[in-house]
Amino acid sequence: MSMGTVQKMTATPPGLVDESAAMVEVRGIGKIYAGGVEALRGIDLKFPQGKLTSLLGPSGCGKTTLLKIIAGLLEPSAGEVIVAGKKVTKPGPERAFVFQDFALLPWATVLRNVAFGLELRGLPKGDREAAARRYIREVGLAGFEDRYPHELSGGMRQRVGLARALAVNADVLLMDEPFSAVDEQTRRKFQEDLLHLRTVERKTFIFVTHSIEEAVYVSDRVVLLSRRPGQVSQVIEPHIDRTAPPDDIRRDRTYLDTVEEIWQGLRQYVT
Repeated sequence: MSMGTVQKMTATPPGLVDESAAMVEVRGIGKIYAGGVEALRGIDLKFPQGKLTSLLGPSGCGKTTLLKIIAGLLEPSAGEVIVAGKKVTKPGPERAFVFQDFALLPWATVLRNVAFGLELRGLPKGDREAAARRYIREVGLAGFEDRYPHELSGGMRQRVGLARALAVNADVLLMDEPFSAVDEQTRRKFQEDLLHLRTVERKTFIFVTHSIEEAVYVSDRVVLLSRRPGQVSQVIEPHIDRTAPPDDIRRDRTYLDTVEEIWQGLRQYVT
């Protein structure tokens, strides 16, 4: 390796990964939509507590479908999801979802948007606003509490969505391509911020992305899904040393080789 900051990835069949401290378990999940379209088939996965796992695969392989099933927003056609030892039948307070399209309340300020989940839970106004202000600072939006979504850039709106998900203090954060709507410079900064938040918050992140580079950079584990119906093809552990400067990691030969090796694993599914 050129600088000793990125270790060679390891690829392990899903059943052989040590996942004894799993926060989320997906058991035999399948999904068939109306009209007979089979999106997922026989998905067995465990998501370790406090780790960030990316779901990566060709378009239409069921990444977002799987994420929504874990969130309780979609009912599986087969199998079950277990979160913190309990079967998922609907959305719950232990899971928070960060949407690709922000899903902000256009008539509400940043502060109100971030506090909204706590408002729905009946938390007193003073307590929920104190929590919201903390996470607004955490995502770098201090000073924008009284702004409205239409006054913010796309990147800032996405930060509001992330702060709202963090504010409810869920154990599991489900993120559906949260950085896809921003420019490349902002996306890279978001990736670095996400790693910081993961370290500080120690939550379980499940992250959907189309970007191989992003998945390798931010993830403890990368789950590769096959072409529809999506099935687990491979589980990869990049083993990146997070103490290295971001630009050094991205330029490292082994990091680049890891990205290329994942691409070769996915290439068979791309037509």
